Amino acid sequence: MRPTPQTAAQRRADNAVVRRALRVLEDRLEYKRTVMASPQVVRDFLRLRMGQLEHEVFIALWLDAQNQLIEIEELFRGTLTQTSVYPREVVKSALAHNAGAVILAHNHPSGDIKPSMADKVLTQSLKQSLALVDVKILDHLIAGGAKEPLSFVECGLL
Repeated sequence: MRPTPQTAAQRRADNAVVRRALRVLEDRLEYKRTVMASPQVVRDFLRLRMGQLEHEVFIALWLDAQNQLIEIEELFRGTLTQTSVYPREVVKSALAHNAGAVILAHNHPSGDIKPSMADKVLTQSLKQSLALVDVKILDHLIAGGAKEPLSFVECGLL
């Protein structure tokens, strides 16, 4: 069965749909390129995404070898006061994304962004685990309420 030829109006309509789809794809690609443009952009993103949550989440911003964003992934979800993070699962996800680097982040629903001893120990454990597969941790941020997220790098903790 031969397809019926398209009319000029149908071709114009199809072309308009294709142009719109390309704009959407370009916007998504542009977003992925610019979301890592500066530490402040990352902070603003995290404050909006995580600052008001009523439960803890742990996310990874997976980056390629040029520190371009590959994916933002929620790895673990917890309760009001804690979440369990498993280094093995973080490493598996890094390999699955073919990541060269990562920015880790989690939130404190209480709004207190001061890192706990458990936060510090976890970060060092993840740093060692990810180093085994050549993935660098660029930073670990803690978001809480409307406050500016705390950076482990800026505090000398990473």
